[in-house]
Amino acid sequence: MDQFELDPGAHRCPGPSTRDIILADGQDVPEALVTEAPKYLGSDDVSYERYYSREIFDLEMKKLWPKVWQWACREEELREPGDYVTYEVGPHSLIVMRGEDNRIRAFYNACLHRGTQLRRPGDSGWTPDLRCPFHGWTWTTEGALKSIPCRWDFPHVEDAAFRLPEAKVGTWGGFVFVNMHENAPPLEDFLGVIPDHMRDGWDMQKRAVYLHVQKELDTNWKAAQEAFLEAYHVYETHSQNLPFAGDANAQYDVFDDHVTRFVHTHGVPSPHYPHAQTEQEIADKMHLPAGTVVPEGRTARSVAAEWRRTNLGAKWGLDLSAYSDSEMLDSIEYHLFPNMCIFPGISLSMVYRFRPIGMDPGRTLFDILFLRPLKDGEEHPDPVAPVRIGAEQSYCDAPGLEGWLGATFDQDTDNLVRQYRGFQSSKKRGETLGNYQESRIRHFHQVLDAYLAR
Repeated sequence: MDQFELDPGAHRCPGPSTRDIILADGQDVPEALVTEAPKYLGSDDVSYERYYSREIFDLEMKKLWPKVWQWACREEELREPGDYVTYEVGPHSLIVMRGEDNRIRAFYNACLHRGTQLRRPGDSGWTPDLRCPFHGWTWTTEGALKSIPCRWDFPHVEDAAFRLPEAKVGTWGGFVFVNMHENAPPLEDFLGVIPDHMRDGWDMQKRAVYLHVQKELDTNWKAAQEAFLEAYHVYETHSQNLPFAGDANAQYDVFDDHVTRFVHTHGVPSPHYPHAQTEQEIADKMHLPAGTVVPEGRTARSVAAEWRRTNLGAKWGLDLSAYSDSEMLDSIEYHLFPNMCIFPGISLSMVYRFRPIGMDPGRTLFDILFLRPLKDGEEHPDPVAPVRIGAEQSYCDAPGLEGWLGATFDQDTDNLVRQYRGFQSSKKRGETLGNYQESRIRHFHQVLDAYLAR
């Protein structure tokens, strides 16, 4: 018996690994970046039914979403007392608000009189109090009952018993998280390795959001995010990138129940790319200014990283010299269960979120935040309003999004409608995942199953 028969999860793409490529740059990199944590999780098919089943979707709304930490907004959206953001997932709705005491709370978005939502879904802004639009019952920004019209008719209402119910709130990296479970573990425990990995130059608290795009997708929220949990699709979906992007040799890590990661490199060709290239030819196919020259003895990867370091540094007024070529170029993505992806690199500094829209298993809202590092001492700018685009629109319709990146996102999500229909029409009733390249997807479903079984 050979090693692969004993360990079916041991197969790897021949040739240099992501770690080999990063170390070959000859630079100091964060230890977390070259840490490897692969995990073989089995080879059984994953049922298609879990993507479209109403029964499973309803179970998620009862046993998953009310019991996990999930990113609701950024702290800078709640800068002043009275600032609020309404956060929805399925039937659940919370008003995340900074009170006059400067504390952030998350109130259940329902009047305690006759249940009317106090704020519209997706609403945000500032208010001196929370007043029901139906009968005028009013609460303070700290959730205390403030007034009831015709109070004489409600002698049975005790102020202390009619505080607005609250979900739990935690903050990390400039993000505000909520959890509706009364016995939720501390956010710090849920985050696993993320706080330790994302410090110093990866500190998300020291990043500013400069663009927020929301895209409606006609697919299940799980399928939507799984399209971004592996680089296996690059070969077909993003074939234009094969001359300069690693894919089959990407690295996949499973750190704990709630945190996984991939890293895949740029500036080196895919193992699938069949043609020999000079470093200059690789650089010519990347998104670099026309006429960029790769000097003798240099690599396209180092030249591309240097260009981004210089160009973005000038654009943002920052010295980016401390960041390695990998941090400037590579796609580094952490997934925080159940629906958040964090890219702590520099030129690809993004955060994704995937949520069901209403109670339809086949509709998803995909949030993308684009961030930049803050200067030393720089305050967070005012929050940017999200740009929302419909399911039939291109990402290129979002003002401020670079054309090549919008086209790449279009390639990613254009597959999803056909995939969702295929889930329901397929004679074969489950998806067959790769043992390594799609291990994060299998891990996600195993953790999800554990929540649904509780």
